[in-house]
Amino acid sequence: MRATTRLTGGLAVVTAALALTACGTTTEADAAKLSDCRTGSLKWTLVLLGEEKGGSRPDARLTAVNEGPDACVFNGYPGIEIHNGKAESVDGAGHGHPASFPLDTKATVAVDLRYTPPGTKGADGWCVRQSEALVRAPHDSHPIVVPVLDRHRKPAVIDACGETLSLAPPHREPAGN
Repeated sequence: MRATTRLTGGLAVVTAALALTACGTTTEADAAKLSDCRTGSLKWTLVLLGEEKGGSRPDARLTAVNEGPDACVFNGYPGIEIHNGKAESVDGAGHGHPASFPLDTKATVAVDLRYTPPGTKGADGWCVRQSEALVRAPHDSHPIVVPVLDRHRKPAVIDACGETLSLAPPHREPAGN
């Protein structure tokens, strides 16, 4: 997996404290106790979006719902890898340092993905076609397998070329999406 840059622990806690205090959901002292979100406490979904838009937009959305007993801090880009067996892989990569934010229990974080499909300009011979991906929370070394789904939550296949999937900065999803 591609490495991501982590903010220093103190800055992440201060960012979380300010965000939580502004929302009025917890005190500054409580925010200091939040730990980073862990892969196993999040319910992950990877949905292809391009097929429903006539195939012209090769994009997808990775979401995670905090199913843990406590709030946590989502602190960076998640890890995502799509493999052709033990051969080629396409890895997710984001740019810069996304803002850390608290993720309350049952809250959702989303990350939009852009990829190059085969046969388009910029596609090279490094392509993967897969019905699942390995994903992990930022700064967690334990990935899990997540099936690829279409917009109707039916099994699908992602067909991506190049060495990377471009990751947009993670953001909270409004409740009910």
